[in-house]
Amino acid sequence: MTRDTVAALATAPGTGGIAVVRISGPQAYAVAAQVFAPADKARKVEEAKGYTAMYGRFLWRGRPQDETVALFFRAPKSYTGEDVVELSCHGGAAVTKALLEACIEAGAVPAPPGEFTKRAFLSGRISLTQAEAVMDLISASSRSGAAAAQAALSGALYQKIKPVTVQLTALAGHIAAYIDYPEEGVPGLEEGVLLDTLCRARETLRALIEGYDKGAMLRMGVETAIVGSPNVGKSTLFNLLAGFDRAIVTPIAGTTRDVVEQAVQVGGLELLLADTAGLRETADTVEAEGIRRSYGCFEKAQLVVAVFDGSQPLEEAGRALCESCRGRRALAVVNKTDLERRLKAEELAGYFTDVIELSARDEDAADKLEKAVAGVLQLTGAEPGGAMLANARQLSAAVKAAGALDDALEAERQGFDLDAVGVCIDDALNALYELTGESASDAVIEEVFSKFCVGK
Repeated sequence: MTRDTVAALATAPGTGGIAVVRISGPQAYAVAAQVFAPADKARKVEEAKGYTAMYGRFLWRGRPQDETVALFFRAPKSYTGEDVVELSCHGGAAVTKALLEACIEAGAVPAPPGEFTKRAFLSGRISLTQAEAVMDLISASSRSGAAAAQAALSGALYQKIKPVTVQLTALAGHIAAYIDYPEEGVPGLEEGVLLDTLCRARETLRALIEGYDKGAMLRMGVETAIVGSPNVGKSTLFNLLAGFDRAIVTPIAGTTRDVVEQAVQVGGLELLLADTAGLRETADTVEAEGIRRSYGCFEKAQLVVAVFDGSQPLEEAGRALCESCRGRRALAVVNKTDLERRLKAEELAGYFTDVIELSARDEDAADKLEKAVAGVLQLTGAEPGGAMLANARQLSAAVKAAGALDDALEAERQGFDLDAVGVCIDDALNALYELTGESASDAVIEEVFSKFCVGK
């Protein structure tokens, strides 16, 4: 670990009620002693015990500045595992700038992004997966995302992976001892035990891999496209979900000419909602570009809300949309049910995950639409509080480990010697250690913490 003492603003920059400057490192108390003067003259910063607080003022170039509360943490019982002092002052930009400058002038070094959490990882307080969860928790914008990040921060993924690494390590050790020290009379492995251990480990990893996409929706939100022909009520339904008039609504077909986006909360999940231009043939260059973008949103959407005008019969464009939605996570909304009905919900059955009928003018339309969306998004097997892979780095490592176990099973079934099986198990273990960070390379560590904000 680096032995520099670092300091940074740990709260968001800008104007606020309170701001916190965090100091961490071997000289944290010495730096704090130069910039903080306790109101009680009998108290000394250098003698402060961990988990204690002092009231006073911070000093900048020898002159008392703002009222300040200092919190003290002694190593190893701190966030970073080092001595830590957190100085809380009023959250004005000028005040916090002066406090941070005072810390730097007293000998601290500006902390780069993610430095405090990186030190927590390097000191062994948290695993790499827990460190990544810190940033996920900070950036979570939905209840499910926060729950998923909190589960990872509490070690859910690490605890899921740990038994696998323990079992594979024991297996690798047994194989190595049997091959390398035949004179010691090490008993051979029973085939059933070998296969059972490898299969259980592989199934654990496969379950995590298969749940990655669902977990990503819980953490990062669901890309949702509202699509349909012109003038079927897409923008009206978009505004109902958004809770305000985000998109322009007129009786004129083709009003929406570009993709309008809004993040909304539905059932604890975040929908990254996109209202799209009506799908039709057009000679208008601007509208045509909007329609092209609409198809792009449709293709990448994780959830499709297809809107149909219930007062009009299902035409060729509508049937083509139905076919495009077959097999996808898609909700069909038959709108304008307050008018004479010429389209029945039964005509759409079989193409969509669910079909609902409503009129956007009804008082309960928004509630009905939200419940239907939440129903379609029932992410079976993906619990926010459970263990799940949180990012592409973790997914890649898990896929690599599972592939190595597949190779080990294939080698055993083909009758190859135990040495080949042992090499595959070693490859799986290396991938799992990369996932948890127990033997992560410097390059992996730098990549993880480069995504953090300054102060965390």
